[in-house]
Amino acid sequence: MLLYIERWLKAPVQLEDGTPDPREKGTPQGSVVSPLMANLFLHYAFDMWMRRNHPSIPFERYADDILCHCDSERQAQELKEALAKRFAECGLELHPDKTKIVYCKDDDRRGDYPEQKFDFLGYTFRARRSKNRWGKHFVNFSPGVSNAATKAIRQEIRAWQLRCRVDKRIDDLARIFNPIIRGWMNYYGRYYKSALYPTLRHLDRCLARWAMSKYKRLRRHRRRAEHWVRDIACRTPTLLAHWPMLHKTAAGR
Repeated sequence: MLLYIERWLKAPVQLEDGTPDPREKGTPQGSVVSPLMANLFLHYAFDMWMRRNHPSIPFERYADDILCHCDSERQAQELKEALAKRFAECGLELHPDKTKIVYCKDDDRRGDYPEQKFDFLGYTFRARRSKNRWGKHFVNFSPGVSNAATKAIRQEIRAWQLRCRVDKRIDDLARIFNPIIRGWMNYYGRYYKSALYPTLRHLDRCLARWAMSKYKRLRRHRRRAEHWVRDIACRTPTLLAHWPMLHKTAAGR
């Protein structure tokens, strides 16, 4: 096993033009082996060290993305300094921009602090207006899909080139793209679903542009094409994976 790890670390990277780029340390950004190496190394460099030295501080870690829960700013500052020292001992360093102390402001924590939100695993955690089971509104520090994630989703939709698929029917598009849409819904729609609605409405607008390219009667009639998509969603609400959530919400209004 150690031999394979050594080979991974020393293997050169092949650039887009085919030329090899030798490496002296680290793993390539985006490499499939990078999360595995981070898990192996940080299990000893971070996880076990935290349990030994700071057992009262809960944390979550996914590869090299780490979130620690402190009770006070002082405790957070002390932990940050201790982590910088620990990582330096292991030949690592904290990311200067991503490593920060965040105040989780909500109805119970009404203080002020420069940083009041953070991103973790595709979600933005910040103060949000929520409603409890009795219908009362309150401010809760909770996750919702991040701007970076919605940007990536829109780029993926753009890469589908729907307007070039005029040979397909809408049920063909549903069969092709529903697995991807369903994955977005299952992951990013788990918490604070309304944060995902603008991106889902963007997908419907892209479908309307596809309809304008496909059907002569809809060409140069954007509003008519949007109504066409909405009518199909009302008649067959389960055709596309995002329609039950999006159009049920619209009907509820």
